[in-house]
Amino acid sequence: MTVPPAMIYLDNAATTRCDPRVLEAMLPYFCDQYGNAGSRNHRFGWESEDAIERAREQCAALLGAQPKEVIFTSGATESNNLAIRGTANLYAKAPAGSPGRGHVITDIIEHKAVLDPCKRLQREGFEVTFLEPGTDGIITRAMVEAALRPDTILVTVMWTNNEIGTINEVPQIGALCHERDIIFHTDATQWAGKMPVDVEADHIDLLSWSSHKIYGPKGVGGLYVRRRRPRVRLEALVDGGGQERGMRSGTQNVTGIVGFGKACELCAAGGDAERQRLLGLRNRLEAGLTSAMDVVQVNGHSTKRVPHISNISFGFVEGESLMMGIAEIACSSGSACTSASLEPSYVLKGLGVGDELAHSSLRLSFGRWTTEAEVGHAITSITAAVNHLRAMSPLYDLHKEGIDISKIEWQQH
Repeated sequence: MTVPPAMIYLDNAATTRCDPRVLEAMLPYFCDQYGNAGSRNHRFGWESEDAIERAREQCAALLGAQPKEVIFTSGATESNNLAIRGTANLYAKAPAGSPGRGHVITDIIEHKAVLDPCKRLQREGFEVTFLEPGTDGIITRAMVEAALRPDTILVTVMWTNNEIGTINEVPQIGALCHERDIIFHTDATQWAGKMPVDVEADHIDLLSWSSHKIYGPKGVGGLYVRRRRPRVRLEALVDGGGQERGMRSGTQNVTGIVGFGKACELCAAGGDAERQRLLGLRNRLEAGLTSAMDVVQVNGHSTKRVPHISNISFGFVEGESLMMGIAEIACSSGSACTSASLEPSYVLKGLGVGDELAHSSLRLSFGRWTTEAEVGHAITSITAAVNHLRAMSPLYDLHKEGIDISKIEWQQH
């Protein structure tokens, strides 16, 4: 299917366009330097192994880590599973299948790639505490500290939420975990490559991130695993040839890893200028929409949000109809991994947003190629679509008359 020329892409939190410089770095490893990095007895294998190690250095530099602390995976979902299940199984306090295996802390608005592995741990005999954020969507050090127990073995809290962009107190939570000798993991899929990371200063033991969120290819990602103070050990999820220090066996995706490394290098060079540009775009979008209409709510903390994500609810419209009304704008009604569901966002519901507003929310996310003109068009298009839908809404008419809809007692026939 050909994308219309007028299509505007504001779904960069779902995936990003591959940077042409990344593609250029990858191309030789498809047809010219195509060796298996595990082939140690000829030049083709040596070239691929060298390329992987260069990429490992590029990825580590983005995090302030050592190259040997980077494990390549198929993406952040696998990284999260390896970090959470690999830690829990190795540090368990009781045999597999028995109760009392240990305590894990996470929160109810994590990505499914964290929530589902934690629920699996529950079925396997671990106890899991799911913290609930306030209306600002932030998980704090104090929340984690109140949930700690003598048998807590792992805390996993994402750095920034993938739907609303709010920033959790990750460095403070990491420091707390280090004070108590507890392993700390963060899903940094929407953070690493976009915001500064220093795994030492930020007290992080395990960090997951993904190539396709930072202008690299799909199907490759990384897991940072701390090697000292403390040395973190993991139980592998995949056994085989012992690649990636035995933590992730399987023939390495050389082309993807090369692209991932180049993407990390480019993001590290982008720095504050790109963050400020994206923040300006986000602020313009939100100011334009909230000033043009009433009953418009920006979800999450007002300032403690990453610059590239905006989640906005529009009262008195139905979300699917709104999406159809702005068909030329690629955006989402939640996480890309769950947007096929007709249920309201569990993230917004976790913040206490009612079903009606949660159903009428859009996530608009900006990237390297988003322009001022595109944001201006989005403001105009969304405003027109919302006004059109509200013109057909009797509930909005009642609202304009000053009637509190929530206090109406509806009669059923």
